[in-house]
Amino acid sequence: MNVLLVAAVVALIHGSYATLLIKGPTQPVLEGESVTLECLYSDSEANISQVHFEKFAEYMQKWLPVRERFWCYNPKPVVQSDRLTLTLPHPGRFNEGSYRCVSNNENVTEQERSSEPLTFKVYYMGELLLTRAGFTSYLGVSTELKVRLGDEVVLKCSAGSSEEPTYYWSKDGDDWILPSSTLTLRKMTAADEGQYTCVAKHPSVETLSKKRTISIAVLPEDARWYESSDGQLILMISAAAAALLVFLLSMSVFLCRRAKQAKTSKGPIDDRSQKKPIYKTSVESLTSTCADKQPLV
Repeated sequence: MNVLLVAAVVALIHGSYATLLIKGPTQPVLEGESVTLECLYSDSEANISQVHFEKFAEYMQKWLPVRERFWCYNPKPVVQSDRLTLTLPHPGRFNEGSYRCVSNNENVTEQERSSEPLTFKVYYMGELLLTRAGFTSYLGVSTELKVRLGDEVVLKCSAGSSEEPTYYWSKDGDDWILPSSTLTLRKMTAADEGQYTCVAKHPSVETLSKKRTISIAVLPEDARWYESSDGQLILMISAAAAALLVFLLSMSVFLCRRAKQAKTSKGPIDDRSQKKPIYKTSVESLTSTCADKQPLV
């Protein structure tokens, strides 16, 4: 009889606390699509105002409360009658991960204090970056490339994505397709001129793709070296280096002249104490109570 009574009390205590639930997307979402998360109790009479959202931080390997600093658009959890909602208007790569609802009530067990985690993935793809072998990626590649006859051109395209994209190159007017992120053109001739396009496609989302087109022109054999893109880049770097050198020389000359003027503008120090002795009874001496007429120096 006592055992049944204890079991009934325990069941009553556990039944007095409703189960905390979290609702949200069950499938991956595209970057920029609005996402809404909801915290609610299985019992609508429970106090939802004592609940907050938490996100699992992968780099710290622990749960952290969701604060405004996590989001670019500063969304705030909003209490709506029997539920707490959090809307992400433009979710990005930093918003994906695991979320859960946590109660601030200390009178519940650890299992009843938080909901089961909800995890969703964000599909994204950044802008397509086009680089040329032998050149820094910070300069990038312009939309028009001029090369000399016989030059070798190696172009590579890349894009930041939630999954490794599929790349391929094509040329306007030709029916070939190169399934690679790198395009290599050896010993350029006039026949190699044209518009080349690199396309990056997301492997899981067909509609998520980026492309970049570049025009390649082959200069005639008698063209001057500075007419090519390489020559123009050399001229630009040389001009920037020359301007920097002139600036440094000008600053050096200015500082040297200023230091020389400051040195010549100072006159000799008139230290009259080195020319004649000072007596205590003289006008230039300090006040003294002793009648000493011997020189101090």
